[in-house]
Amino acid sequence: MTRSGTASSADRAGNSDALENLARVGLIAYGVVHLLIAWIALQLAWGGSGQSADQSGALATLAEQPFGKPLLWVLALGMVALALWQLAEVLRQRAGLRSTGEARKKAVTKTVKAVAKTVVFLALAVLAFRFATGGGKSSSGQQQQTVSGVFSWPGGRFIVGVVALVIIGVGVYLVRKGITKSFLKEIDTAQAPANQQRLIERLGQVGYPAKGVAIALVGGLLGWAAITFDPAKATGLDGALRTVLDAPFGKWLLTLVALGIAAYGVFLFFRARFPQRT
Repeated sequence: MTRSGTASSADRAGNSDALENLARVGLIAYGVVHLLIAWIALQLAWGGSGQSADQSGALATLAEQPFGKPLLWVLALGMVALALWQLAEVLRQRAGLRSTGEARKKAVTKTVKAVAKTVVFLALAVLAFRFATGGGKSSSGQQQQTVSGVFSWPGGRFIVGVVALVIIGVGVYLVRKGITKSFLKEIDTAQAPANQQRLIERLGQVGYPAKGVAIALVGGLLGWAAITFDPAKATGLDGALRTVLDAPFGKWLLTLVALGIAAYGVFLFFRARFPQRT
């Protein structure tokens, strides 16, 4: 097959109706996960919660509900679909990667983002699968074990520090994305009624910065673990939200973050309803 034929096949795969519909299911499932995290965070702020305020806690909450296990299977398949969707985006950028100048720079940026999202979605798919089969457990302990293992590598402390900086950078990027409203490139608001267009914009303006702050805190805790050479400090999203709770006016701050994460979850529902055509 020629290069043009390969690129054409990649475009057809990435734009197929079946994959797009599966990706919509994945976006809805991803939105549900954020709503569950927001609910757990609100419980944590106002009376405590027995679940971790992160993805594992959200999936554990879902597993405890009637029909929770079938829903977890749907969520896992949706995350796999989102991962395939992002891999298709990588294939679509092959021509750009072979070009030069600004076109190559944009292709590299899009490829890096797509690969990172693929890893996130696949990790969440595996986690959902584990909870669906009864083998799920808290992710905080696993994160600490992973960091402890990396510390034993040559230059492990430096590696953890670099990863922490990358995560902080992602958080800052999401905050900026919300402030500049660049998230509107990912959703075709022209399909939505005028009143929903305003709502979608407000949800993104609130949701992206809230998620960005939470992720930046995760990176900050990981960086502190590297500085102190203590893997117990790497407590993930649950630890980040509990850090917010321990701050002055922590209940109110955590409530605001939780509401922002919920807004991001609702934004994903609209993104599934009004996908941006590429």
